[in-house]
Amino acid sequence: MNLRKEFAISPTRNEDFPEWYQQVVTAAELAENSEVRGCMIIKPWGYALWERIQKELDQRIKATGHKNVYFPLFIPLEYLQREAEHVEGFAKECAVVTHHRLEKGPDGKLHPASPLTEPLVIRPTSETIIGAAFSRWIQSYRDLPLLINQWANVVRWEMRPRLFLRTTEFLWQEGHTAHATKEEAKEEALFILKLYEEFMRAFLALPVITGEKPESERFPGADNTFTLEALVQDRKAVQVGTSHFLGQNFSKANNIRFLDSQGKMEFAWTSSWGVSTRLIGTLIMAHGDDNGLVLPPTVSPIQVIILPLFKKEEEKTKVLDVVNFLAEEIKKLSFAAEPIRVEIDKREIGGGVKSWEWIKKGVPLRIEIGSQEVSSGLITVKRRDKGVKEKEQLPAHVFLEKLPQLLSEIQKAIYSRAENFLKQNTRLIDTKEEFYEFFASKDSKGNELSGGFAYAHWDGSRETEEKLKEDLKITIRCIPWDPQNTPGICPFSGRPSKGRVLFAKAY
Repeated sequence: MNLRKEFAISPTRNEDFPEWYQQVVTAAELAENSEVRGCMIIKPWGYALWERIQKELDQRIKATGHKNVYFPLFIPLEYLQREAEHVEGFAKECAVVTHHRLEKGPDGKLHPASPLTEPLVIRPTSETIIGAAFSRWIQSYRDLPLLINQWANVVRWEMRPRLFLRTTEFLWQEGHTAHATKEEAKEEALFILKLYEEFMRAFLALPVITGEKPESERFPGADNTFTLEALVQDRKAVQVGTSHFLGQNFSKANNIRFLDSQGKMEFAWTSSWGVSTRLIGTLIMAHGDDNGLVLPPTVSPIQVIILPLFKKEEEKTKVLDVVNFLAEEIKKLSFAAEPIRVEIDKREIGGGVKSWEWIKKGVPLRIEIGSQEVSSGLITVKRRDKGVKEKEQLPAHVFLEKLPQLLSEIQKAIYSRAENFLKQNTRLIDTKEEFYEFFASKDSKGNELSGGFAYAHWDGSRETEEKLKEDLKITIRCIPWDPQNTPGICPFSGRPSKGRVLFAKAY
């Protein structure tokens, strides 16, 4: 007897999490692979999500005094060579343009012609080209601080692509700043990290752990890299954002100098920071279920979808009159300081098909109105954060009174569920045996039974770090800022430890 419960997504999360993820991306119509390996086509629903993220984060960044700019996609190879550690860190990921024209050959096919005098690197990140501009724009301490941000695409050659998580081309924002003192630049990097954390928690309903990356995970050319780490439902970490204190490394490489208030020439101190479309992948894996995407109301492009249901033409007018009236009344209401986003699905297809499409896309509230609702004066309300069959029937005026609070409840419920998952899968570990068991236990089919975030002491050595990576495929996600994080003994080497670090398997 087959007792397997049917869901919209197959396989389920427990059966095959990586394939579940791919199926959610497809079922929710977020994106698809393009003809160019490693690149993706972001479909309307997926891009609408990115626009929501972009709009909110852009407002928050601008509110702190940063201005938007745009820099070229092409970077002269010589610019990257100025900062040795930086170019070494990105060299294997760079895509390079070497010709500027195509010509038809004897075989009738197009071939590259006219080699460039100097190869151009397609932007993997913009520290070098922005540094060159800063060297022209900054002359005096009066020009500081210089605070800019750009929304752009970048290219980093990816050998094992996965939609939204790892693609050769992706979208992001990257902030770049220059300051008169070390303290100001480092304060900026930490300030942005806090801004990101508040954005993740409040807007994406995503609990994160913040801290500093170990030297092995540091951004190439940075003095310090600060990170935000999320835990998704297969108990792996996702680095959802980083902020870098670059010291004077890029200033010296690009000759970013200024005359200080005492008349002395000094090198500027810089920072850079960014988040990307990887946030969409994280949203899927953190909040999604076996029926598809589950979206927090703040980020959902549509917060309320109204589904008119009718079988006969004579029912249509009455149903649509109620539907249109309700939609107009909803538009007058606000949630999270914005008008509530509502749409009507007027497509003449089966009500069940319609409903499942919006379930898979994760819309927070579905409202069903048919001839039965018109007769009774009630509307049927279904929440995406609850079971598919759960519903509530309310008079329209009561629903309108409750709607902002209802969206707030959904937002809180989604965050609370993710926060509880994080707490339940985070452990303090003091012995090597317990640590290995935490990350290595599997069932008879080879599926992982455990994992998550582990706080354990580390002796600070690259040797210990590499051994754990080799044995368990784990990395140090961050060195957390916990005032109770006291010195101890590394369980792997027996040597002294300055404090616990956060370990996890990661995307």
